[in-house]
Amino acid sequence: MELQHFSHKHPLVFIEKQNHESQKAYCSGCGELVSGSSFRCVECRYYLDKLCAEAPSEINHPFHCNHSLKLQVSPPFRNICDFCDKGLDKFVYHCSCDLNLHIKCALLSKSIAEKGFGKLDDIPHKEALVSIENFSEELKGAKCFACWQRLLDFAYLDLGHGIFLHKKCVDLPTEINHFLHSQHSLILQFNSKPLPCQMCKKTQLKGFVYRCSPCEVALHITCAELPTKINHLCHRNHPLFLKFDPESLPCQICQNTQDEGLVYCCSICTFKLHVDCASPPPIIKGEIHEHPFTLFWKQLPFICDACGTTGNFASYTCYKCSLTIHGNCISLPPIIKFPRHRHPLSHTFILGQYEMKTLICEACPEKVNAQHGVYCCSDCNYVVHADCAQEYSWFSFYELEDMDEDLNEKSAFAVIKVSKLGEDIVIASEIKHLNHQHNLVLSNDSEGHKVCDGCMLSISTLFYCCSQCEFFLHKSCAEAPKKKKLWFHRHQSPLTLTSNHIFRCPRCFYWFNASFAYKCNICKSYRCLACALISDTPTFQGHKHRLYRYDKYEGQCNGCGDQLHAAYVCKDCKFAVHNRCLRLPSKILHEYDEHPLILTYHEDNLYSEYTYCDICEETRNPNHWFYHCAICNTSAHRECVVKRHSYMKLGGSYRMRSHPHQLTFTKKISACHVCHQPCLDLSLECLKNGCDYIVHLECITWQSFNYSFIQREDEGTS
Repeated sequence: MELQHFSHKHPLVFIEKQNHESQKAYCSGCGELVSGSSFRCVECRYYLDKLCAEAPSEINHPFHCNHSLKLQVSPPFRNICDFCDKGLDKFVYHCSCDLNLHIKCALLSKSIAEKGFGKLDDIPHKEALVSIENFSEELKGAKCFACWQRLLDFAYLDLGHGIFLHKKCVDLPTEINHFLHSQHSLILQFNSKPLPCQMCKKTQLKGFVYRCSPCEVALHITCAELPTKINHLCHRNHPLFLKFDPESLPCQICQNTQDEGLVYCCSICTFKLHVDCASPPPIIKGEIHEHPFTLFWKQLPFICDACGTTGNFASYTCYKCSLTIHGNCISLPPIIKFPRHRHPLSHTFILGQYEMKTLICEACPEKVNAQHGVYCCSDCNYVVHADCAQEYSWFSFYELEDMDEDLNEKSAFAVIKVSKLGEDIVIASEIKHLNHQHNLVLSNDSEGHKVCDGCMLSISTLFYCCSQCEFFLHKSCAEAPKKKKLWFHRHQSPLTLTSNHIFRCPRCFYWFNASFAYKCNICKSYRCLACALISDTPTFQGHKHRLYRYDKYEGQCNGCGDQLHAAYVCKDCKFAVHNRCLRLPSKILHEYDEHPLILTYHEDNLYSEYTYCDICEETRNPNHWFYHCAICNTSAHRECVVKRHSYMKLGGSYRMRSHPHQLTFTKKISACHVCHQPCLDLSLECLKNGCDYIVHLECITWQSFNYSFIQREDEGTS
């Protein structure tokens, strides 16, 4: 018997049974080893097993009612099977709505749909077990192909080829009526077009859902199974009803609120339970502890042994070790990466086993309770509350081959010449910096008003200068490393030192166009040099003690009086400042005064009834920091001296998409071409003779944190 299959140019000959003595053959349709009846091309050893060879070129699938599925020899651009979630590289059933199935996944699921899930009862099932330690990694991460929930939580069936089904999903009805969508029935379908569930508002990417295609309404299988009325041990007075929560009350178990979705409520007692909290799993095994934890239903307050915070109602207990913890804390990782410390932190239930010299959390001003669990680095005497450590769980960490602990030591310049200061001190007297084309020579000539091209601040200490052009660098700015990890940036990958880019620093909100900056190669954002070099435990000229960064701090900033929610703090002195005040320059040049203005932290003139700003002529709060010139006896608000564009360098040559000619940064009182008001702040002016185009910078950048539409003429060279 011969077959001319559309997938092959030669006729295929039927073989009753593969000869095991001959070379192994694999089916070109499904990729599996051919063992039974098959079709073979004599000329080129092309094989199709009988099932793949006789598969129809087009099928109507009960789990995909909208369109038919067409058989293709090769997968489309998106090459993941929507049934088993594995890669596609052979025959595929494809629908124009982007549903793709392995040929055997399509035929198996079609057979299940036509015969009914109940026909699978003859397949032996495996019970759910308390411990999953003896299971393979594949099973530990496997999901039920129907409800797409964790496989090992319930008894399951193994259908072969890595396809599993919860035993409870065997009896799923293919059509249901639900109170959330009373207009039409909901049909069990492939989740080929993921939609948010009408009940939990979450989007499931794989598996099956109940769907109304005309209305584009979806309901997860697990959500559809929820009873609309329950009696619960946590509220024995009245039954609880499943309904939307318009009041956003906190759940009585986890104490959290949810923005949307259904909850179990008692409207009489204003009592609420999250759906997940109403029926938590009876036993959970997590990596944080060697034994499984058992659910303990009792309306008793407790202190969690994993995180040290209080809990109510449901807790989980390890009876062997007498540990009681929140259900959520079971999933805490035993080891975490913490961006504010160079080593990983380990979770411990017994802090006393380490000889810690301090019990103060490094992320908040509170003391840790050694009787409960924390994260710590015992080598460095570093300890953090479990909750504080989780504040950085949304950060992304990257393993890079060139990552090492000396990353911040890699210099951005090459030493050309060195000089000796005394017998033991050697200093680089001439360098070649990667952000400047000429050599730079060390100098201490403080005459004139020089501005550092790295940080755009006044120079009064040792600096490097270029003899061929007006380029200056603080010695400290020149020593900024070529690559640096920033503890406060979500992408924990080294940022690269660069210059001459136009950006607004999202840390301090000042604008820059010519200074040094650190660029994230992942999100392409920039951080100014001053913000990038601030550690989480900085020293500060305005305070005698070292400061510590606390992500949760309520109080007022000592610099400006603003309300704080995170700050750099000296707890002993009750001194706190936010980042914007911390990075204020101690000395700055301003057009209002011929002398440098000095940042001043308190008012010495106690006899003055009123204090004024000599720039805006408005009153000043004497308790807030200000800038002062002792020679001229002038004082000014911080915000009047350091404005959003104070670090922008005038001049230069730029291009903007909306104007054909070269532009330059300037300060000129002329009518803006956009708002038609006088440009009292930074502007872009056309350099072409005869063109009077000038635009206020705020008029073209108010919606953006970067100047991607403005480019330097030499952009890309640095």
